[in-house]
Amino acid sequence: MTEQVAAPISLGRLASSAALIGWVPVAMFLALGVGRWLDPALALLGAGVTVLGAWLVAWIWLSNLARLATVLRRASEGHGEALASPGPPMLPAMRDVAEATARLARSLDERSALVGRLRRADAAILENLPDPLFVLAEDRTPLRANRAARLLFGVPVADMRPLAGDTGALLRHPALAGAVDRALLEGSVQAVDIVLPVPVSRELAAQVIPLDPPLLDGGRLVVQLIDRTRERAVERMRADFVANASHELRTPLASLIGFIETLRGPAEDDADARRRFLGIMAEQSERMRRLIDDLLGLSRIELTEHQAPTGQVLLAELARSEAEAMVPILARRSVHLDLALDDAALATPADGEQLAQVLRNLLENAIRHGREGGTVRLVVRQMKGDRPGAVMEITDDGPGIAREHIPRLTERFYRVDKGRSRGAGGTGLGLAIVKHIINRHRGQLVIESEEGHGATFRVWLPSAVGAG
Repeated sequence: MTEQVAAPISLGRLASSAALIGWVPVAMFLALGVGRWLDPALALLGAGVTVLGAWLVAWIWLSNLARLATVLRRASEGHGEALASPGPPMLPAMRDVAEATARLARSLDERSALVGRLRRADAAILENLPDPLFVLAEDRTPLRANRAARLLFGVPVADMRPLAGDTGALLRHPALAGAVDRALLEGSVQAVDIVLPVPVSRELAAQVIPLDPPLLDGGRLVVQLIDRTRERAVERMRADFVANASHELRTPLASLIGFIETLRGPAEDDADARRRFLGIMAEQSERMRRLIDDLLGLSRIELTEHQAPTGQVLLAELARSEAEAMVPILARRSVHLDLALDDAALATPADGEQLAQVLRNLLENAIRHGREGGTVRLVVRQMKGDRPGAVMEITDDGPGIAREHIPRLTERFYRVDKGRSRGAGGTGLGLAIVKHIINRHRGQLVIESEEGHGATFRVWLPSAVGAG
């Protein structure tokens, strides 16, 4: 138990209080002595005893008041200790008030602790809800957000600051801004679907919930977001897969059917024709397998494109590994691979398997479409300055690409030279896969080329190390 220490009593306050208490009886004693109604010596003795009594009563009274003030101050600070001793004896009324005040403070303390526990429990529940949620003030200023919302907007999980900068684009979205206005005006829950196009397309279902009365921190609206991006991507994936597969598989499938009919009919006994046709059929079957694999791979990448990767990748190590895997293709085309690798180049956050696929696709593209017997150059470097990050750059010395084709190179099945592309074994999906992987990494793909002067594919990836 903590002892309450009363403030010292000043001599002036003690004297004035004693005078206030004792001046009437002292005056009466003196009047009786002067008027000879009482022996003067006894009158002086009575007056002296009265003065001493007044000083004692004043000291007890002021001490009681000081201790009561200390109890009240401690109670206002949230401490409910009972009256401590030692100290001057307390008058019964004073002690009752002090004890009642201490009991009230202890009760308020317990209730405050209970409210604090309930608030912490509520905050923990909101913090761990799987759906993004944030609270807005009356003026639409974001006050706080849960873990899922901070992850959605790319804010560190431990960062509890308001997300004004990060939610600005979202709150300015016309559909959500209208829902917020209606919720404040009508006082009812509003639901709306919105699409955020950057940094990658996201499709969200938003609920705006008005709060009446407002929260203690001024929170007037709760905005709950449900990410529908994956569901919509699955729907599109199914539709795109059926459309693309039916379109691209039609030609090799027709070829297979035609060769089978020929082998069953006119070429049934022709051994040379059978060998030649079976070889073509094997090529067409392999083409269909690659096409289906690429379509499924592209669909999987699009399914998670809105979710930023985690982890980090040393790009020089990744480049060396993929360069070794390219040896058979390089040998078939008699192409020399020139490496310039910066061991410090780091991509983070990054998915190593997907970045390996980017390098593989770009290297295969450069080797197959570059000059036979030529050179492909692979550069990996770390960038600092205004735009820190890591860069992978693949350059070939092939025939180049006309300017009008460059913007469409990452479209599905877009080919500059369809016959040459199919002859080189391409499916028309490699650069589309590269584009979606780089989008997931919040990076950038730049293609530079001139006819007759080769082509350069440059990939920029964010890097936290580069930022330092």
